[in-house]
Amino acid sequence: MTAPPSSAPFRFLVAARYAGMESSPLKDIFALAAREDVVSFAGGIPDPELFALEEVTACYDWVLAQQGHRALQYGVSEGELELREQAARRVSRDLPTDASQIRVTSGSQEGLFVVAQALLEPGDVVLVESPTYLAAVQAFSVHGARMIGVDTDDDGVIPEALEEAIRTHHPRMVYLIPTFQNPTGRTMPLERRQAVAEVLQRTDVPLIEDDPYGALSFTGSTWAPIAALPGMGERTILLNSMSKLMSPGVRIGWMRAEGPVLDTLAVAKAAISMQSSVVDQLMVARYLETVDLDAHVARVSAVYRERRDAMSAAIAPVLPDGAHVTRPEGGMFLWAALGEGYDAQEMLADAVKAGVAYLPGWSFYADHADRSTMRLSFVTHSPAVIEDAVARLGEVIAAHRA
Repeated sequence: MTAPPSSAPFRFLVAARYAGMESSPLKDIFALAAREDVVSFAGGIPDPELFALEEVTACYDWVLAQQGHRALQYGVSEGELELREQAARRVSRDLPTDASQIRVTSGSQEGLFVVAQALLEPGDVVLVESPTYLAAVQAFSVHGARMIGVDTDDDGVIPEALEEAIRTHHPRMVYLIPTFQNPTGRTMPLERRQAVAEVLQRTDVPLIEDDPYGALSFTGSTWAPIAALPGMGERTILLNSMSKLMSPGVRIGWMRAEGPVLDTLAVAKAAISMQSSVVDQLMVARYLETVDLDAHVARVSAVYRERRDAMSAAIAPVLPDGAHVTRPEGGMFLWAALGEGYDAQEMLADAVKAGVAYLPGWSFYADHADRSTMRLSFVTHSPAVIEDAVARLGEVIAAHRA
């Protein structure tokens, strides 16, 4: 005799690694960005008016007209050869690379998940900057890794603190964003990169280096990745993405690595998603072959610089005494620490009521979060919109003044 159906609604049993993750800061970013009544500084969402729509359309048209049957078919887990060749050319500006050393991913976010799948065991320690990219923390955490934050200053991770953390925690790997870091916008100068590389080589710990923003320079200066320093290429997996340079809707990025780990990365990629979209890969390859991406990035960066200037000028007078705010030389974000007595998470509801949103900084910390911090992206809105919204945010900060 069968039991009568329960009146309670059915619920799937969720894996322990996702327990409590019904929502996430990333999911909330896009919800805020979709609200027409809110000026959102929460997500690093490019202004769609800056997309190279005509060029991208022409590249899709060419791919479908010239290679349509191939573009709509299954591909290979390593990535299509044309794209790997174009990616290798770009990486080779700083670090000699050939197509065999490139593995294509669906954006650098999938690259982080592939790395975690390929390299991490439950209980492994990953050292990260404090603060660091929140989606990296999520990708590593769901694979059972334990994140340990390493102290930073305005030049990035502190080498002495990194060495002490390696000696104490014996990590499986170190994850860093050296250029226009998310969330702070900081950039490691060359001397700091060299010091970090020396620590990693001496302690024999591999590096996962994330570089999705490095080309978005406001000064014309660029920084070679840590992977390009002597002895670092073989011990670094370098992640790049086209999302911030061309279009985030085209989910294409790549990893650069050396040696047997390349095969493992391809197997992990196949287990996750078989392969990245072939039609998108071929389009990006055509784009890189025929369009001057550097000129496009220079135009976008000039606009972003104006918006950075507008946000920096607007936010300085509304911050409390003792607050600290970064002034990035590129990328998409600035980082404000309001100081003792402020809680950016508690302030957020009032800010949204005032028609402005940001991302509370606590979510970017692996541990020991500074709850007075907030990340603000300046790339989506015009200077006039930024100035008005920051003024409203200033009223909220004043109302919460400690």
